[in-house]
Amino acid sequence: MRIEQLQYLSKVAETGSITQAAKALYLSQPSLSNAIKELEQEMEVQLFKRSKKGAMLTEAGEDFLTYAQQILAQVDLLKTRYQESERPRRIFSVSAQHYAFVVDAFVRLLKENSYPKYQATLKESRTYEVIEDVANQRSEIGVLYRSRFNQQVIANALAERDLSFTPLMQAEPHVFIYANHPLANCDQLTLDDLAPYPKLSYEQGVHNSFYYWEEVLADHVADKSIIVSDRATLFNLLIGLDGYTICSGIINSDLNGGDILAKPLACEEAIEIGYITHNFHPLNPIGQAYIQQLQEAVKRSAPIEPKAK
Repeated sequence: MRIEQLQYLSKVAETGSITQAAKALYLSQPSLSNAIKELEQEMEVQLFKRSKKGAMLTEAGEDFLTYAQQILAQVDLLKTRYQESERPRRIFSVSAQHYAFVVDAFVRLLKENSYPKYQATLKESRTYEVIEDVANQRSEIGVLYRSRFNQQVIANALAERDLSFTPLMQAEPHVFIYANHPLANCDQLTLDDLAPYPKLSYEQGVHNSFYYWEEVLADHVADKSIIVSDRATLFNLLIGLDGYTICSGIINSDLNGGDILAKPLACEEAIEIGYITHNFHPLNPIGQAYIQQLQEAVKRSAPIEPKAK
C-alpha cells in the first residue's frame, strides 16, 4: 500500500468518477483504475461499486476511507512541518452546519490577528460530515445543533468518536422568511400558518435521517418541500417562492442582508447550538481564540425583524 494509492482513493471518492479523478490527478484512466484495483487486492476489500454512472464507495470502502483520511492528514501535517517554506501554514480548520455567525467569527479571527501566512479551512457541511471531520482531525472544531428530538442520537455519535459537545447558546425555534412574505407582519407563526408555503431544508446526502437534519421539527411533513445544498440557494428561494425554513433565529445582516426576517414559531421544541472538539486533541491557541470569536458572534447575532417593504 502506498500513500499515492490512498490519495487516489480519496479523489475517486470525492468525484464519484474514475474519469474525473484521473483528470484531476493528471493520470491516465487505466493507470488510476489499476492503482485502485491493486489496493483492493492487497487489502482484500472491495472499495467501489463501479457502474456506467461512476464509482460509488461500498460500505467497506467508506470505513476504509475513514482510516485512509487519517493517514493522509498525518502526511499533510508532516509536509506542513517540514516544507513550510513551500506552502502557506495551515493554522486551523472549522466544519459547521449552515450558520452565518460561524462565518462572522471566522472573518473576525483572521482580521484581528496578523498572521503572516496561513491556510485556514471553513466548510459548511452536512451534519454527519461535521462530526466525521472532527473525529478524523480534518477539522479542529465543528459547529452543530441538537434538540430534544435528536439529542440522544447526536450524543451517541459523538461518544463513539471520542468527541465532546460544548453549548454556545439555547434558542426557541424561529422561521426565516422574506421581508415581503405574506406573513411578514405576524408577530408569531404556527405550522398551520406556514402550510401553504414551501418548506426549505438542507440535504444530508446518504445520512438523510431526520435525526441528522439541520432543521428542528424535521419530522414535520409539509405539503410543499424543497431540499437545497447551500445557504445562498436557500435564501434565494425564501425570496423567490415565499419559502420558509425553521431555524434558531440567529442571522447576520452584514452577511445575509437585511431582507430576511426571523419570526418566532409557536412550538414546544428548543434548540441548542454548540461546538464539538476531539477529547484527545486539545485546541491550540488559535482554536481557542476562534471559540471566543464564536461566543461573541452569538451575542451579536439575534433575530432581526426589519419592517416589510
